[in-house]
Amino acid sequence: MEFAMRGAVFLVEVTPRGGPAAVLDSSPSRTAFGAALYRAAHQLVDRPPVFEDPLALKIVGPECELQAELARRVSPAASPMRAFIAARSRYAEDAFAGAYARGARQYVVLGAGLDTFAYRCSLNAVRVFEVDHPATQGWKREHLARAGIAIPESVAYAPVDFERETVRDGLARTRFDFSRPASFAWLGVTPYLTPEAVMNTLRIVARDMAEGTEIVFDFVTPPEDDPRAISARESFAARVAAAGEPLRSAFAPADLVQQARSLGFSQVAVADAAMLNTRYLDGRQDGLRLRGGHLMHTRV
Repeated sequence: MEFAMRGAVFLVEVTPRGGPAAVLDSSPSRTAFGAALYRAAHQLVDRPPVFEDPLALKIVGPECELQAELARRVSPAASPMRAFIAARSRYAEDAFAGAYARGARQYVVLGAGLDTFAYRCSLNAVRVFEVDHPATQGWKREHLARAGIAIPESVAYAPVDFERETVRDGLARTRFDFSRPASFAWLGVTPYLTPEAVMNTLRIVARDMAEGTEIVFDFVTPPEDDPRAISARESFAARVAAAGEPLRSAFAPADLVQQARSLGFSQVAVADAAMLNTRYLDGRQDGLRLRGGHLMHTRV
């Protein structure tokens, strides 16, 4: 099954990008900033960009403060991660473009971090809802103000205390219309949640959102037998754990598909690295390729 094209009950977990996190009581997510730096680096070194974001560099901050942070992310060794982060963002926005063509006018970014879609969207009559931990959301608004990026009236912020509330609670305090379909983007979050928290989030989308609602999210798979893949995963896990946001879940794609269907999603598709390479990276002259990564795209 192929979706059209153009990338909860949240429990108390350690989560980047505005997910539920005890460590985020008063400080923003470090991995949210890391993902934003990869998006910015992609704009600098990969030509043509897979994912065009004219605000990616602006929102992360003054260039003089970022030279060291960007240096690692623009290196050839970082190209697979740049490719994945660019491809997942492109896929999610392509998915929304498809949903928009079918009548959806609500886009929900779960764990928005420094995502910029809301500030560059040119589609008519779209409402964007950013659901995030209050600390990360306040930090983002500081970045927006410092960068001089205007906040359009079409944007609604839903700060959520994930220790006590759900994504539904946050959306209910905005003008989100539960009777109308929406498109959800949930990127860079699920690996840092327990499997139970991931399933609870998906259950809310399947149960409480209107028919036609879609969600795109990325997930990690269990470790492979390949020593190089194991080494790369261990290195990444160590870095995010050091940032206070350890990896907490992994799913076999076939099992996740079955679980999503059991929750009530009528359509479920998985996009792996091979599919994303074919869709977005074939024919490039710079050799930019994904080496791993998975997305799931479901529809109520």
